[in-house]
Amino acid sequence: MGRLIVIEGLDGAGKRTLANGITAELTARGHSVARLAFPRYSDDVHAELVAEALRGNHGDLADSVHGMAVLYALDRRDAADALRADLSAYDVVLLDRYVASNAAYGAARLYQDSHGDFVAWLHELEVMRFALPKPDLQILLQVPTEVAARRAEHRERTEVDRQRDNFESDASLQQRCGEVYEQLAAENWWSPWVVVDGVNHVDFGTLVDKHVLA
Repeated sequence: MGRLIVIEGLDGAGKRTLANGITAELTARGHSVARLAFPRYSDDVHAELVAEALRGNHGDLADSVHGMAVLYALDRRDAADALRADLSAYDVVLLDRYVASNAAYGAARLYQDSHGDFVAWLHELEVMRFALPKPDLQILLQVPTEVAARRAEHRERTEVDRQRDNFESDASLQQRCGEVYEQLAAENWWSPWVVVDGVNHVDFGTLVDKHVLA
């Protein structure tokens, strides 16, 4: 059975870059790696509805924190069997966002912390009811909110189809979300966490040795 590794962090934190570095380190050592990013905007109808709602479609759907959270959760539930298959076929399955993203953003939108009603409700839905595969490790790629915002703005200018949505462009929301992420990591919410400095150089060899394959 492979190891399920999740990368979490703010929009613009550098999750894709971190995933690329971890993948390169693992494959250089002969390990097989499967990768997936949530939401699966091009592969799942629930994720498509999320994207459309964040662009202002579907009336007031985006205003419903729980409604949006359910759509995100259903996207993952529909991917669960494929995840389990990948875990049987690969040494490492690397995810860009997973359940903790839903917890952090939902709690932040409601001005709650990791001990609030939303995170408890979300845990009951995705972890208990949907029984999604449990991560072996969750990596919080930690960067200051302003750094993440600059990176997201640069990505928006330089990459096709990377326009920021309403959540990504809300600086206050991003700040609160970062605080909830830090709380989740400190509590080892659902499974073990490690915090990685997303501003300075990442030693991928050490990260893989001490955490990813540990």
